[in-house]
Amino acid sequence: MPVRHMLLAVVVAVLWGLNFIAIHFSLEHFPPLFLVALRFVVLAVPALLFVPWPGVKVRYLIGYGLGFGTLQFFGLFLGMAAGFPAGLASLVLQASAPFTVLMGALLLREQLTGRRVAGVALAVVGLGVVGISRGSADGWMPFFLVVLGAFGWALGNLATRQAQTDKPVALVMWMTVVPPLPMLALSLMVEGPERIGDALVASLSVEALPGWLGLVYIVVMGTLVGSVIWVWLMRRHPAGAVAPFSMLVPIFGVLAAWAVLNQVPTWLELAGGVLVIAGVLWSNSRGGRALKSPGGAGAR
Repeated sequence: MPVRHMLLAVVVAVLWGLNFIAIHFSLEHFPPLFLVALRFVVLAVPALLFVPWPGVKVRYLIGYGLGFGTLQFFGLFLGMAAGFPAGLASLVLQASAPFTVLMGALLLREQLTGRRVAGVALAVVGLGVVGISRGSADGWMPFFLVVLGAFGWALGNLATRQAQTDKPVALVMWMTVVPPLPMLALSLMVEGPERIGDALVASLSVEALPGWLGLVYIVVMGTLVGSVIWVWLMRRHPAGAVAPFSMLVPIFGVLAAWAVLNQVPTWLELAGGVLVIAGVLWSNSRGGRALKSPGGAGAR
């Protein structure tokens, strides 16, 4: 990847790292499943009315919407609502990178290098260290919910890679049409109309302003700006080259949670984070011989 494209990937990491702080504040005022639906409804309406069709196959758009939009935030928001810290959630969600690399090789026949495999393996060890630390402290369910979200992100990565669109803004906007209906249905079944109604009434107060500001950041900076840049990069480079940059998100997520929310990670969690960052840096540095791959670098 050219340096300017790597810098763009870092910008996305910053935006997505701060996104976890915004999610934290929004979850203090809205039920998690309803919040997923709400964030996408805000974008789905203008997408349907004003954005032209991105010119992709419907199955790839649906795959992107169900993976990146629905499953990712289903797991992430439920995990954070169950008490998983915002900074550490930004770390665990980066399991999407090894998921993407492995599925890109298996399903899209993208090329792997020994260096990339070693880097991803190191990052997985780091994620495991964090999981052991949080699992022993708060139980395993919040951790596994966030990991489920990471798997959804990886599925979305592969769908955008296959979509091959020259209209990333249109693809991101039309993706938002997919999550609202299934998430609203789940919210009504699990959280119930009464809880949703109470949250909406309470959101009209001044105390709910941080929740609304968080939602605005999630929609504009996290979903629209960050995702458009990400899709643009995925269009031009193999999924396995772009995805590991998502593992830089925890640097900004953990620091922001530390500064804003006073969520101080343990030394064991910090050690796991260092392993994750080391893995992404190693996997994207030059060098290493390519492992045998039956289909080269995958579809472009």
